[in-house]
Amino acid sequence: MHLLVIGLLSLAAVRAVTGERPHAGWIIAASVLCGLTYAAGPVLPGVRRSRRAAALWLAAVGACWTVLLALSADGVWVAFPLYFLQLHLLPRRAGVAAVVATAVVAIAGFAVHQDSFSAAMAIGPALGAAVAVAVVWGYQALYRESEHRRRLIEELTATRADLAAAQHTAGVLAERDRLAREIHDTLAQGLSSIQLLLRAAERALPQAPQNAARYVDQARQAAADNLAEARRFVAALTPPTLEGTTLTDALERLCTTTSARHRITARFHLTGDPAPLTTAHDVALLRIAQSALANTVRHAGATTAEVTLSYLGDHVALDIVDDGHGFDPTLLPASDPETGGFGLAVMRARTQALGGTLTIESAPGRGTALAARLPLTPPSATEPEAHP
Repeated sequence: MHLLVIGLLSLAAVRAVTGERPHAGWIIAASVLCGLTYAAGPVLPGVRRSRRAAALWLAAVGACWTVLLALSADGVWVAFPLYFLQLHLLPRRAGVAAVVATAVVAIAGFAVHQDSFSAAMAIGPALGAAVAVAVVWGYQALYRESEHRRRLIEELTATRADLAAAQHTAGVLAERDRLAREIHDTLAQGLSSIQLLLRAAERALPQAPQNAARYVDQARQAAADNLAEARRFVAALTPPTLEGTTLTDALERLCTTTSARHRITARFHLTGDPAPLTTAHDVALLRIAQSALANTVRHAGATTAEVTLSYLGDHVALDIVDDGHGFDPTLLPASDPETGGFGLAVMRARTQALGGTLTIESAPGRGTALAARLPLTPPSATEPEAHP
């Protein structure tokens, strides 16, 4: 734009000299004055920041240009860059009004230098004004669209960042929940079993050292088993009790181990035709059985416990029934880091995660029956996992 204005003003001055036109000196002076006034605009900071300052500067440039146009018909070409300046610096309506006024002045000024007026004299300035309006408005529309897309991209980037943070948080919570369940069903229950065995060994001393040694050996074996469990669930692998065997064998071995280590007779029963289960089903049912038997040993004071695995067509069920003291399911104590109380919540979370249900029937003095029922087809991976 700067080069165009300088070139058109220079053209008017050069044609005045080479054409030996009258008032050539005044034309050159008007061209120089108009150029200096125009050059002051980019230098003055107020022109960019204030619409009023820009309007005053455009008025000064327009006045100088009007003088040049009155002296030379060649000044009419300077109207074209003035259109763009007015549309760029002034508000939308004021800019269009200024362009129309400039086009009228250009047509009138050019007609003064001609012997007669014709429609062709108005076509050039009017067409230039129309082109300037179309170009500037088109540019502004493209600029607005570009800004809109830029904001959308920024919002999309921010949304992706928020989504990534949310997914990270969800992953951390899911892993924390998994570790909490595994720790409760393996390490916590194993440590509790070790504690009971060591207490039994303490009571057996010194009258029955052979029994005490047997209890200590069982406690050592329980510690080794729990160490293997800890290493496996840290690596998110299959529990060692399920490696190279079936869920049925693992549950039968669990009952045998529980009977050998504690003063309770745990028996395993299988009903129905065994069907292949997913690893998630096997792990969940085994952990529920471990937690339920551990609760029976610690709290129920039971002498027998019956563990039944049933294949019921499209469902698999695990029932653990004991003849212990029983309890009121509506009066369960709140979970506490010191005293525990997380077992039932963890078992319920495991069953709900696989789309199953967990029911408990118990009453004081009447024993306890716990039933976990899981569908053979797990819920869709898109469904949210329930957490305790």
